[in-house]
Amino acid sequence: MAAAMTKEEKYRQMIETPVHKLIPRLAVPTIISMLVTSIYNMADTFFVSQISTSASGAVGIMFSAMAMIQAIGFTLGMGSGNNISRALGDRQEERASLFAATAFFTAGMIGIVILLFGTAFSQQMVYFLGATPTIAPYAQDYARYILIAAPFMLTSFVMNNILRAQGNALFAMVGITTGGILNMILDPILIFGFDMGISGAAIATMASQMISFCILLYQCNAHEDCIKIQISKFKPTLAVYGEILHAGLPSFCRQGLASAAAVVLNFAAGPYGDAAIAAMSIVTRFMMFINSSLIGFGQGFQPVCGFNFGARRYDRVLEAYWFCVKVAVTMLTVFGIIAFCISRPIITSFRREDLDVIRIGTLALRLQILTMPFQAWVIMVNMLTQSIGYGFRASIVAVGRQGLFLIPALLILPPAFGILGLQMAQPIADLFTFVLATVIVSGILKELKGLRDQEADSAKKYKKLLDETSDL
Repeated sequence: MAAAMTKEEKYRQMIETPVHKLIPRLAVPTIISMLVTSIYNMADTFFVSQISTSASGAVGIMFSAMAMIQAIGFTLGMGSGNNISRALGDRQEERASLFAATAFFTAGMIGIVILLFGTAFSQQMVYFLGATPTIAPYAQDYARYILIAAPFMLTSFVMNNILRAQGNALFAMVGITTGGILNMILDPILIFGFDMGISGAAIATMASQMISFCILLYQCNAHEDCIKIQISKFKPTLAVYGEILHAGLPSFCRQGLASAAAVVLNFAAGPYGDAAIAAMSIVTRFMMFINSSLIGFGQGFQPVCGFNFGARRYDRVLEAYWFCVKVAVTMLTVFGIIAFCISRPIITSFRREDLDVIRIGTLALRLQILTMPFQAWVIMVNMLTQSIGYGFRASIVAVGRQGLFLIPALLILPPAFGILGLQMAQPIADLFTFVLATVIVSGILKELKGLRDQEADSAKKYKKLLDETSDL
């Protein structure tokens, strides 16, 4: 009975608590999780960069492989999570359990396949990802342990999203932050204390992912108000996979194309030497850190959006969206101003000994920072469309930044403008994506306003009918 009451209270919280109070409450644990994840990603880059420029470049090379693993994990996690939010909003708990189990066990199986194939073809893989002959040995050493962690990474991404979809972001935060903090502690110990070099950084990441997996699995199954991960609920069908992929496709487009764009970036930077690959890797990791706070905030918005859309509270969906847009644009503008002023010291802290890395990275970072308010708008548009099940339109927005605009920019601008073209590619892609996102969201907001007005009219008619009945 207590468990049922807890779920009822949670339902009421999601559809009745004022959005300006509810979203920050759900977002704070997720923001912390995202920041910690980004910090330990930066910690890998920072500590490995102290070894050599080629070692720093190797982290950039493997980032594209990790981005693909993340893309698959987010596809299954957010695809199932968005369906779970809407199912719980419509009070279909059994259906929510089906999505959770299907996503979790599928992620585990895909992770094992990645481990086996990646290990068998590791040398071919690092060259395919854009490694130079001097970077390749470091990249292979790093890949060996990252591949072992792949099944744990994939399933952890799924569980993280499943917990957040239910409004249990705090439980997800515990697992993610514990693993992240452990990674940051182990990095210098294994790299320098045990003289393991880049392999030490990879082992630290592998260990942290395994610890996060164990904690997240416990969180999912130990709390009464959480959807359990149960093998008995694993009943995959084409229809279930279709719904997960429809909702998760924007994540795959966004993260998958981020992986593809990272590979193209490595090849585009290659002619300018290991310093260019290392510099762009550092900039990419730092921009991920800045954006992680916004993505964490947006992920606090998503379950609220999904719950209320499922409960037909379109007024709250619109209210939550505009609240988040205002906060997001303000947040990234403030962060951007601060980061712009200290861009050179930021890059210098990673690779103090290499002036080419500092020169290339500083300008690239400043150019990307200038478009941060536009990135805030694009991310919130993508999260709105994805949360309410508008998968195709969300996918178009997601495709825009890393695929439709960035990859062509990387193919066209460096040959035309040299290394400046390499540095300009991402900011130009961001501006074009902002225009695309604005066109798409305009139609969606109009549809939501129409649905809101229909619900309001229906409520008025129902009330009028009740009043007439009571008079009789």
